[in-house]
Amino acid sequence: MRYLSTRGHADRKQFCEILLEGLAPDGGLYLPEHYPVVDAATLSAWREVYLKQGYADLAFEILSLYIDDIPADDLRALCRKTYTAAVFGSPEIVPLKKLQDAATDASQAGFYLQALSNGPTLAFKDMAMQLLGNLFEYELARRNEELNILGATSGDTGSAAEYAMRGKKGVRVFMTSPNGRMSPFQQAQMFSLLDENIHNIAIDGVFDDCQDIVKAVSNDLAFKRQYKIGTVNSINWARLLAQVVYYFAGYFQLPESATGGKASFTVPSGNFGNVCAGHVARMMGLPVHQLVVATNENDVLDEFFRTGVYRVRVGADTHETSSPSMDISKASNFERFVFDLLGRDAAQTADLFGRQLSDQGFFDLSAHPAFQQAATRYGFVSGKSTHADRLQTIRETYQRFGTVVDTHTADGVKVAREHLTPGVPMLVLETALPIKFAATIEEALGRPPERPPGFDGIEALPKRVKLMPADVALIKAYVAEHAH
Repeated sequence: MRYLSTRGHADRKQFCEILLEGLAPDGGLYLPEHYPVVDAATLSAWREVYLKQGYADLAFEILSLYIDDIPADDLRALCRKTYTAAVFGSPEIVPLKKLQDAATDASQAGFYLQALSNGPTLAFKDMAMQLLGNLFEYELARRNEELNILGATSGDTGSAAEYAMRGKKGVRVFMTSPNGRMSPFQQAQMFSLLDENIHNIAIDGVFDDCQDIVKAVSNDLAFKRQYKIGTVNSINWARLLAQVVYYFAGYFQLPESATGGKASFTVPSGNFGNVCAGHVARMMGLPVHQLVVATNENDVLDEFFRTGVYRVRVGADTHETSSPSMDISKASNFERFVFDLLGRDAAQTADLFGRQLSDQGFFDLSAHPAFQQAATRYGFVSGKSTHADRLQTIRETYQRFGTVVDTHTADGVKVAREHLTPGVPMLVLETALPIKFAATIEEALGRPPERPPGFDGIEALPKRVKLMPADVALIKAYVAEHAH
C-alpha cells in the first residue's frame, strides 16, 4: 500500500514514512492510493475474529490491509499490547449500550451508545493515541531516531497524546491549547503531567490558532526536517486509520438479525477526523446507511452538508460553548473527504483548500454535481445542537435510561434522534466521560457526575504550562530550544 497527498505531491510513500511525517510536503493530507474493499464473507470472518478473539485481533486484520512495512507478527503484537481490557476497561474495548424503552419508537431497530471513553484519559482519542504511541516507539527504535511531536488540542487530543507518549523513548511532545478554553478537568489532565518529555503551551487565542501554528510549522520543510517534527493530530493518517476499527467493532456487536444489513452512526464532530474514519470504513464495505455529523454552535460542517458552502470562521466568530472540544471552525480532516467527493481531483482540492480559503475564507460547492453525492453516495447528513439542547438531552437521557452522557455525546444523541430510519440501528459514538465537563452536567442534573477512580483531586495537582502568544516564530524558537 502506498499513500498520496490530497494536493497532488508526486511521491508515493509507505505507511511508516507518513507515520512520522504528518502533513505532506505540499500541505495536503495523506490517504491510501485506494481503500481496500472487503466482501460479505470477509465481514463475517471479521465478526468472528472480534467476538471470539477480541478487538486487538480485529485491529490487526484491518490495519494489515494498510500497513505492509511492519512485519505481520510485530503489527499483531503492537495491537495486542495496545488494546487490553486492563487499559480500556472491558473485553469488548468499545461496548455498546442500548438506549431504548417503550416510548422510543417500536420500529427502530435499536438506539445505542458506543463507549469509546474508557481509556486512560476518559476520551475517545485514547482509542487511536494509545496505538500511535506504540507505533512511534517501535518505528523510532527501528531507525534509531527521535521525534518531536507538535500538536494542537481543543481539549481531549492533548491529554490522550501526552498520556500515550509520556516516558516513550525518543519522543517529545509539544502540545498547544487555547488558553482558558478547556474545562478545568481537561486542563488538569494535561498540565499536571510533569514528565520531562511533555511540554504544554497555552496559546492566547482559540483552537484554530493552535491548529494554524501546527500546520505552519509542518509546512516549513527545513525546520521540520532539522528538528524532526511529527504530529499526533488527526491530520496524521495513522491516527485516523486506528479509528476505523471501532466502526467495525460497533457493527459486529449488533445482533445480525437487527441490522437488516445496515447501521447508521452519529458522530459529534469538530475537526472531522472521527467521522472521516467512518467514511473510510464505509468505503471499505462496512454496511453504513448514514453517517450523521453532529455539531455544536460552531456549525461549519453542518452548514456545508446543508448548503454546500464551507465557510471557516475567524477566532472572534468561534463560539465558546459547553462542548468545547468541538469549538472548531476549520475542520482540518475535511479535506480528505472533499478529495474523495471530487473524484480524487488533487488540483481542484488544492485550489479549494489553498487559494480559495486563503483568498476568500470559503468555497462553494452547492452547484457542483458532486455535492449531491455527499448524501446520496457517501451517506452524509448533519445537524446542530445548542447549549439548551445539550441540557435537555442530558436530562432526558438520564431520566429515561439512567445514563449520564457528556456534553459532546449529548450533541450526538440530540442530532441522532432527528435522523432515525425505521429498521436501521443507530449508534452514537460516545466521545468522553461526563466528569470532564462537570459544570454543565451539574447544571443539567443538579449534581456533579461520578468521578472515576484515580482522578480525585486532579485539579489541585501542581501544574506546568507555558503561556505564549499565537506567534509561529516564537513557538518554533521554543521547540528548537527544548528539542534535545
